[in-house]
Amino acid sequence: MSDQVIIFDTTLRDGEQALSASLTVKEKLQIAYALERLGVDVIEAGFPVSSPGDFESVQTIARHIKNSRICGLSRAVEKDIDAAAEALKVAEAFRIHTFISTSTIHVQDKLRRSYDDVVDMAVHAVKHARRYTDDVEFSCEDAGRTPIDNLCRMVEAAINAGATTVNIPDTVGYTVPSEFGGIITNLFNRVPNIDKAVISVHCHDDLGMSVANSISAVQAGARQVEGTINGIGERAGNTALEEVIMALKTREDYLGITTGIKHNEISRTSKMVSQLCNMPIQSNKAIVGANAFSHSSGIHQDGMLKNKNTYEILTPESIGLQKQALNLTSRSGRAAVKSHMDTMGYNQDEYNLDVLYENFLKLADRKGQVFDYDLESLMYFSNLREEDDFYKLNYLSVQSGSVMATTSIKLQCGDDERCEAAVGNGPVDALYQCIYRVTGYDIVLDKFDLTAKGEGEDGLGQADIIANYKGRKYHGTGMSTDIVEASGEALLHVINSIHRANQIEQIKKQKIA
Repeated sequence: MSDQVIIFDTTLRDGEQALSASLTVKEKLQIAYALERLGVDVIEAGFPVSSPGDFESVQTIARHIKNSRICGLSRAVEKDIDAAAEALKVAEAFRIHTFISTSTIHVQDKLRRSYDDVVDMAVHAVKHARRYTDDVEFSCEDAGRTPIDNLCRMVEAAINAGATTVNIPDTVGYTVPSEFGGIITNLFNRVPNIDKAVISVHCHDDLGMSVANSISAVQAGARQVEGTINGIGERAGNTALEEVIMALKTREDYLGITTGIKHNEISRTSKMVSQLCNMPIQSNKAIVGANAFSHSSGIHQDGMLKNKNTYEILTPESIGLQKQALNLTSRSGRAAVKSHMDTMGYNQDEYNLDVLYENFLKLADRKGQVFDYDLESLMYFSNLREEDDFYKLNYLSVQSGSVMATTSIKLQCGDDERCEAAVGNGPVDALYQCIYRVTGYDIVLDKFDLTAKGEGEDGLGQADIIANYKGRKYHGTGMSTDIVEASGEALLHVINSIHRANQIEQIKKQKIA
């Protein structure tokens, strides 16, 4: 049995289910590139049959990612498998992942089938997937609550049908580590052909034990762990891959298991996922939380000064955290900005230096010193902006009183510039009224968040909104040292996305005509 665990990331599929609004194709590709740099073995890019957008995302990622195997999810249904194969066929290497429920409650109340029927469906699905690839993963949904005799039967049948990976999910986060490890042990003891497939685990965190369950399964013989960056996912989330990875690395002396992950990429991958998904990381989160390497107790600080190993079992540098170097100012040149990006581990093909430097100068003029975390925020933000945005904010003026505020804007609309002014209940409300009047879009805001992305009163602020337009949700992000401007940019992000979607629909109609 191999002593290296396969890391299977499902941030873009299972993780995205936690988000109020779907990521764009561009955002998903940016995360996929980060996962590839991290050294993830398998990237589950989406569920191709679920929507045209998901199909496009999986296909785009499959076309661009070269060093990770790309996976698409499908139910145990031929049309799902066909869609996954079609989206994935452009990949250097791909996997089809098909699944069906196996627990008694799912089989009886959800599928309303006999267990014999469910086994037959699973076998047929695996065989159908093998027509497209010899890398087929089969998942026993809700395996954690499946009677062990039924689970053994299903695993054996799936392997006989051609599954090369069999996944054992604790779908509702129900089991405890000794119990879940025991399930894996039982499978190895009772399934005669189990040596012909990799046993995988996929644990949810409803009882807070997903990482512990995954480690217990690895000790019992599982050699693939599925999870997401930062543990994002529906309900209480998924297994946090960075925690599993660093647990295996830090306790290799005890566990004797390794991964192929580039550990120094963990921090920035975590930040990227947090930023693009608009899901802040709790301060006390293991491995990547802001307080993960902080020591405030006097006794702890004394020990750290004498020998940092007294209270630190892993170092910030081991996950790619760098100490802040010389700060940048408006007098810093392009070479200095590039040097800081190099130090943080970013290659120049990951960002446009001209655009980044232009945005850096604007920020430096406003706040004086610019820090590495500012540069990262600027990079993520500018990478998501389209060069052909139809609507652009050219000018903004705000006058606020104790009750009402007046906002004036100049908005670029293609080749034209339009001026508008409005009074509202605060500057953001007045600004949004201006933008609505100019663009004519009837948008309903479902969510509006403002978060600080830097330190001090002159730090960057990020506005994130979720908007509803004609039954479809759009996510917009804006960033500036001025929170009113950031709020306006977030709304324009949404409106430009709607404008592009409308243009695509018009093109489709013309082709049909």
